Amino acid sequence: MSSSKCFDLAVIGGGIVGTSTALNLLRLKNISLVILEAEEKLAAHQTGNNSGVIHSGLYYKPGSLKAKNCIEGREMMYRFCEENNIKHEHCGKIIVAASVEEIPALDELERRGRANGLTGMKRLRKEEIKDYEPYANGIAGLFVPETGITDYKKVTETFAKKINDKGGKIKTNTKFLSLTKDDSEFVLQTTEGEVRTKFLVNCGGLQSDRIAKLCGVEPGLQIVPFRGEYYMIKKEKQYLVKNLVYPVPDPKFPFLGVHFTRMINGGVEAGPNAVLAFKREGYSHKDFSVKDVLQMISYNGFWKMASKHYRMGMHEFHRSLSKAAFVKALQKLIPDIQYDDVHPEGAGVRAQALEPDGKLVDDFRIIEAEKMIHVLNAPSPAATASLSIGKTIAERVFSRLN
Repeated sequence: MSSSKCFDLAVIGGGIVGTSTALNLLRLKNISLVILEAEEKLAAHQTGNNSGVIHSGLYYKPGSLKAKNCIEGREMMYRFCEENNIKHEHCGKIIVAASVEEIPALDELERRGRANGLTGMKRLRKEEIKDYEPYANGIAGLFVPETGITDYKKVTETFAKKINDKGGKIKTNTKFLSLTKDDSEFVLQTTEGEVRTKFLVNCGGLQSDRIAKLCGVEPGLQIVPFRGEYYMIKKEKQYLVKNLVYPVPDPKFPFLGVHFTRMINGGVEAGPNAVLAFKREGYSHKDFSVKDVLQMISYNGFWKMASKHYRMGMHEFHRSLSKAAFVKALQKLIPDIQYDDVHPEGAGVRAQALEPDGKLVDDFRIIEAEKMIHVLNAPSPAATASLSIGKTIAERVFSRLN
């Protein structure tokens, strides 16, 4: 056996879920721990490219992992931000029904919210919408006071500082390549050499399914990347949005639709759409990976999804390529928004898990194997829920170790 140090635990992935998991593990027990992050900095992908919304837990099926962890994690996140002087606001949001056809879905959202323990929700008549968002337009609405905003990059940086303070080690520019076993240890080969560990947690986000396979675990799904492109409202027109304005989402998809979000560090964001990306870290139309595309189109689940949802996909591509179409979608919520009031700002990529039968995985998906835990689906609201997810994983790890 090698004389090199063996860590008690290694976490692959330095986003908000990976760092929260590491921090929770170090809080529970005095262990040696290392985070392996492929990029040169933490929070480089999903964590660092989202709107910073602290979600209420309104959307998620009662009893689901998303509902449980979002509701618990929301309150944990508010407390963490307060205790660590991280900018945040408990500002609330409204969801606006633009037509009579959307009323049943709005009713279902309200029902889910109450089933998930949200208090203070208020159903809004057409004229009451203006009390919350003077420029929003709709025939009915729902005010959700539990929603807020923060800076998840700053949250992750704070997690990292606490991990370092507790003796944890964070290795950036360290991509996981392969795993072998040596007696009771795992030997991880990385771009920065060998790392030994007794237990492994995979929080690899966009690469989580591949990491699982490299560990000898069949994930039973495949990650498909969806790019969400954002616009920013120019400064002179930011008065049109007070806080957060959302549409009624299509219940067939795990996406919330284009919406308006006031950012904690200033500015108002509009978007995102949800367009299929041709690279797992594909943040622009020009990004293309032959490996990623070949893996995607050779997966039966992809074609089953495409056959069911090709109309939605074409619509999203059109809106991605046409600013006019994007602005038209925004005008459903705020009619005063004009073409020249917004400019392209950036994009994020959602790691969306896809079942072999073509179904988009709606809930968080966390699986266990021998001395391993793999987080295989943790898109939104994972940032909101990160402290709860990390606590849950940490408890599972120690129940296994004990």
